[in-house]
Amino acid sequence: MKRRYATVDAAPCDGGTAVRLDGHPARTPRERALVLPSRALAEAVAREWSEQGEEIDLAAMRLTRLANTAIDRIAGNREAVLSEIQRYGETDLVCYRADRPEDLRRAQCAAWDPLVAWMRERHGVALNVTDGILPVPQPPGSLSRIRELAAAHGNFPLTAVHAATGICGSVVLALALAGGRIGAAEAWEACRLDENRQLETWGRDGEAEERGARLRADLEAAAAFLALAEEGR
Repeated sequence: MKRRYATVDAAPCDGGTAVRLDGHPARTPRERALVLPSRALAEAVAREWSEQGEEIDLAAMRLTRLANTAIDRIAGNREAVLSEIQRYGETDLVCYRADRPEDLRRAQCAAWDPLVAWMRERHGVALNVTDGILPVPQPPGSLSRIRELAAAHGNFPLTAVHAATGICGSVVLALALAGGRIGAAEAWEACRLDENRQLETWGRDGEAEERGARLRADLEAAAAFLALAEEGR
């Protein structure tokens, strides 16, 4: 897509702060005004637009894509999004330990057990943990509580929680990220234990590493989006 604007700024408006191109509101793919809940987030999104060259690289504009998702998808589909997040709790990554090798299992326990305990002690979410890959049922009350925790977020933070849940394969990691219990780097390492073990065993895979780099950048963007959406509010 060709760049057809010269200037970018962020300006106060009804409902938040708008990103403007040549003085006119930028638009989402569904032609809604790109209005953000905090000035900090609007300025960060505006920087992405400002940094584009003659061709706009939408794939690299991660904060903009999250903002578009919040406005175009999440706002009108909260219940469906919350249901999707809740379903991750039924088979959450951190609830499944490897049968072997033992060193992988130890690494999983070291990374995941404190977060399972945090969910139980801080949020009243008791989760069953098992060995192997066979599904283990989770308490209905815990799944309902996960939904409540996600629903406590507004549309913009919820967008980031939803994105982080999908990237990590874990709503526990996403909620820990949103709650400040862990940062993006720790969340990434925690969700990549199995993949890193495979790389150690089978060697480098250029395609897998490229995909991993993209996912890590997406997770870091989700963490930044969470922080910026709440900054100064």
